[in-house]
Amino acid sequence: MLLGPLLQKLAENSPVTMMVYGVLERLLDKKKMDEWFNMNCQTQYTRHILFSSLIFLMLNVVCRVRSSVHAAYRNSNNIGHSIVAVYDKLKGMENQTSAGIVGYISGEAESLIREMGGTNAPWLSGYKVKLLDGNCIEKTDHRLPVLRETKAGALPGKALVVFEPETDLAVAVFPCEDAYTQERALLDQVLKTVEPNEVWIADRNFCVQDFLEGIHEKGAYFVIRQHKNMPYNSLHDEEFIGESETGSVFEQAVELRSSAGKTYTARRVIVRLKNLTRKGESELTIFTNLPKEVANALKISELYRGRWGIETAFQRLEKHLHSEINTLGYPKAALFGFCMALVAFNAYAIVMASVRAAYPKQDINNEISDYYIAEEIASTYAGVDKLVDDEEWDIFREGSTKEVGALLIDLALKIDLWRFKKNKRGPKKPPKPKEKFVGKPHVSTARLLAAKG
Repeated sequence: MLLGPLLQKLAENSPVTMMVYGVLERLLDKKKMDEWFNMNCQTQYTRHILFSSLIFLMLNVVCRVRSSVHAAYRNSNNIGHSIVAVYDKLKGMENQTSAGIVGYISGEAESLIREMGGTNAPWLSGYKVKLLDGNCIEKTDHRLPVLRETKAGALPGKALVVFEPETDLAVAVFPCEDAYTQERALLDQVLKTVEPNEVWIADRNFCVQDFLEGIHEKGAYFVIRQHKNMPYNSLHDEEFIGESETGSVFEQAVELRSSAGKTYTARRVIVRLKNLTRKGESELTIFTNLPKEVANALKISELYRGRWGIETAFQRLEKHLHSEINTLGYPKAALFGFCMALVAFNAYAIVMASVRAAYPKQDINNEISDYYIAEEIASTYAGVDKLVDDEEWDIFREGSTKEVGALLIDLALKIDLWRFKKNKRGPKKPPKPKEKFVGKPHVSTARLLAAKG
């Protein structure tokens, strides 16, 4: 595929930026996005500001290219209406639109990742593993009239997110405007998306009778930590299975039931930990309906341990992307911003998949730093936006999945991997107690250095 002169130069000097920008142009093609919006919106409509314009406005913020929505607006050439109109549009963004765009983009992203052969090794061969967890959007500034006399932190909402570790994608999100709503109240929505042969891994907040029974009824499987209020009947005593990296593993057969009294058999896996958890717990128990021949108790404990990957995903969202924009006080606007960060997260996943495909013998996930990739994009993205003509990106928009996948691998081979290597550090040393100059407001650094040297 032939590149234009500016793209050719960009490919040589910043292939990572070109990959991300090209992927976003393909996934979020303006014409397709506006058509998608018109087909999926319910009450909102496009009269003055296009949905695609809001998408790229928010991407500039979540990718840290611009520091705020207002800054992104000032540097945008395609909106043509006031910042007040932009905020009005954002505060009315429907939650199903925000969630829908994440699901739509993840499907397109998965096709590219699988075409390139850039998936991670499956956690459980023959099964699609899904990780479920919740995220409460951080408190916002008190800009809204109803918040100006409020001392307490203003929470604009929360969301449940589903990640697939094989592709590293956020595949679904379930937003909720009321930050006080229990995560369990959203599980009926999650259950509608469960498909046969999936394995759902989650913490104890999601250990709910009808959620587990619903997964079981759909021919899917769960690996979910036991909540103390979850009723069960033991069918036999605990049996020692073996030692894992984290502790001694035991198992027993149990009977679980729905709130309506419907019963089914499952397994209860107990891990007696070598080291206490951060909360001081010495034991971890997990319910699963996976058959023993598919995954023994040691495998179940390993699968649940891998669930911490979703925590890492949220940390990456917060650290490398501006996923929680505290100037967006209206819940719908804040949730839309969070969902656009998930879209950017999925674009990054495609880039990492192309690098894995280009360097199959290297442990890319553990060697390449998300931080340096995000820094590269933030420093060059704005210049690319202004210098490269829009039509030059047609190579990404109009190419087949196979052609674009091959182009991304070619670009990945141009990356100087050493520039993006993680700086691995040893274990942290406990801080020394600060005993000198106690009670003094300040000291002179120059005098202390002189005294030591």
